[in-house]
Amino acid sequence: MSENTTAETRTAKPNWLRVKLPIGKKYTQLRGLVDQYKLHTICTSGGCPNMGECWVEGTATFMILGNTCTRSCGFCGVSTGRPDKVDWDEPKKVAQSIKIMNIKHAVITSVDRDDLKDGGSIIWAETIEAIRQANPETTLETLIPDFRGIHANIDRIIAVAPEVVSHNLETVRRLTREVRIQAKYDRSLEVLAYLKAQGINRTKSGIMLGLGELEAEVIQSMQDLRAVNVDIITIGQYLQPSKKHLPVKEYITPEQFKNYEIIGLEMGFRHVESGPLVRSSYKAQKHLL
Repeated sequence: MSENTTAETRTAKPNWLRVKLPIGKKYTQLRGLVDQYKLHTICTSGGCPNMGECWVEGTATFMILGNTCTRSCGFCGVSTGRPDKVDWDEPKKVAQSIKIMNIKHAVITSVDRDDLKDGGSIIWAETIEAIRQANPETTLETLIPDFRGIHANIDRIIAVAPEVVSHNLETVRRLTREVRIQAKYDRSLEVLAYLKAQGINRTKSGIMLGLGELEAEVIQSMQDLRAVNVDIITIGQYLQPSKKHLPVKEYITPEQFKNYEIIGLEMGFRHVESGPLVRSSYKAQKHLL
């Protein structure tokens, strides 16, 4: 991919990024439940383009530990600041939301809580346990922060054994300092390596494209993830949440995304979800197979 892009490329979204509005009886029913019970899903708050498709398949994503992050990543639309106090009733609330929506496969994610000694890992573990108690048939993916690489905090996630544990690399090594700011490329790889070494069967990560990375750098990041035995990778297009965030440098073509999918499968990834509208939880239920 070219390092040089025109102003038009930066601003005009191509046709392949147009999203069809969710439709269908099941989606309408679920949307009604979300509105009626004031349920919080990252699907709705994040305006995910795949919301309708995922909900119909029985998958939804829930964000815990509030909606204010202690980090200020240049790509992320979540507010940065001083988070609210921990809501110790949150695990029960999330478990009840999943029950009301009759979710078959739930993805749990969170903001970074560097303000907490445990990084929020205690609430993480309690949430997973509460979901399992209220929804014994529901499978789980946890999209975790790096917990600053502290093993004691990561161990709490490992102990409750989600079916899939995910931690996103987000971008290539060269751009990490600009894109993720407080995060570290190698620390993320170390977290993923530790998860696998401690017996997590399915580990997963994701990267965004369109921030100025080169094709060789994308392939190198994929190789880095395979080197720590990551099983599943998602590759999607970065879209600027607001004018305050990093600009889109390039819109990657569907053909190039398909090329990365082929390369990833040849590398040995168990699943590769690669496309312009792919997000971390896209087709998450498939990743159990």
